[in-house]
Amino acid sequence: MMDREEQLFEVFENLLRIKNECSCTIFSECGLPDMTVKQVAYLRTIDEQEEVTFSRLAEITRNSKPTITDMINKFVRMECVYRERCPDDGRILYIRLTEKGRKMAKSEHYALRLMIERMVNSLDKYEMDLLTEILQKVR
Repeated sequence: MMDREEQLFEVFENLLRIKNECSCTIFSECGLPDMTVKQVAYLRTIDEQEEVTFSRLAEITRNSKPTITDMINKFVRMECVYRERCPDDGRILYIRLTEKGRKMAKSEHYALRLMIERMVNSLDKYEMDLLTEILQKVR
């Protein structure tokens, strides 16, 4: 018989698999099934910034400006971002997310929501209450 830690390992491995399936569903819905974790992280960084320029994004991500330019050009082709000139200084370009880019930036959040929805649909009220109570104890 399996010990508790091994059982927990398998349970959490299964939960992570379900979350990854949910992430893949979101990526496919956006027409971007090959999106990488790193690309999602960059989109999330852009989303978290109010006004992000190429230079600022290079600084935040510790990349060179040419690397950022290549990445943004790729995101433009993927229809995740667009460039917007600063109205006060036309030399400055802001990087803005499209709706698709915003959805990809928040894909981890959406994937967790989908996973929770699957859990709610699989468990009765008592089981959900118990699961919630147990998980709240984890620190």
